[in-house]
Amino acid sequence: MELPREIPQPPPHSSGTTVLSVLDMHTGGEPLRIVLEGWPEVGGPTLLAKRRYVREHQDALRRRLMHEPRGHRDMYGALLVRSELPDAHLGVLFLHNEGYSSMCGHGVLALGRFALDYGLVPPPQPGASEAQVRLHCPCGLVTAFVECEGGRSRGPVRFHSVPAFALATDLKVDVPGKGEVVVDIGYGGAFYAFVNAKRFGLDVCSSKTRDLVDAATEVTEAVKAQVKICHPDSEELAFLYGTILTDGNDAFSEEPTTNICVFADAQVDRSPTGSGVTARIALQYHKGLIQLNQTRTFKSSATGSLFTGKPVKETKCGEFKAVVVEVSGQAYYTGSANFIIEEEDPLKNGFLLK
Repeated sequence: MELPREIPQPPPHSSGTTVLSVLDMHTGGEPLRIVLEGWPEVGGPTLLAKRRYVREHQDALRRRLMHEPRGHRDMYGALLVRSELPDAHLGVLFLHNEGYSSMCGHGVLALGRFALDYGLVPPPQPGASEAQVRLHCPCGLVTAFVECEGGRSRGPVRFHSVPAFALATDLKVDVPGKGEVVVDIGYGGAFYAFVNAKRFGLDVCSSKTRDLVDAATEVTEAVKAQVKICHPDSEELAFLYGTILTDGNDAFSEEPTTNICVFADAQVDRSPTGSGVTARIALQYHKGLIQLNQTRTFKSSATGSLFTGKPVKETKCGEFKAVVVEVSGQAYYTGSANFIIEEEDPLKNGFLLK
């Protein structure tokens, strides 16, 4: 049977049926579902206002795309919106199993490639080997640099982060059943707690993912209950996104250092986590463990995929000493689909297995 080359159109449906067209990508194994068509207009004068609007008025659509039966517990999404910033090519809201994040590094890497290939940014000059894509994320303006040839992307992408900083180091929190645990908290567009997995008798490279997820979730809950998170620019950015368990190899080395990120509602990042790499580099720079333009390689314990990161510029974020971090990875296209959401479907709003 010969299959059509074009995406099949959805079958006839009633006027009350919602159809959402998406393109799926992945970076380091972490999925990104980009909404192409079907999402209604998003209200709000600023990107953060649009994020509030979607949360308050359109959250059912997030659940329909991220949760089963169309997604899964660890699905991630991107909704493109207009930005109020004159320097931005486009704005983006990031979707996950629990809600809306402030930054997504693997998403920026994928969206850089997507924006170039789909003509959402001016084409690069003839013969150029790299194109710039300026993405307005909830945390601020992030610039992606997309390797290209003949005006089309090749896969590798790097981005320069918003100012990243250490919020707290060697902070003691009481984790029920685990006792006192020492954590670092870093910001890389989102806030993460960092802990050496060995503190829980775990090996981030070989322990069962379920055990790592449980330990990280316990840390996240303890930090949320005991530590006030603050951001100089906006209270809407002042929340702990998750916990990253590491192999403890923070001192500079040419060898990869491995971590696993557990965020939102116990969601597991398959990639090394772009915003987590950013925050971890900021912490290492704060501690004097890495210098400007020294490159480290970060490995995902879930898939073995690699990102690189390096601090490229000192800056400030409010009163915090900060750095701009460059993160590099490779994004891939995986497919496209039209999702049909029939009003009479009792599971139209999606579900997650506990």
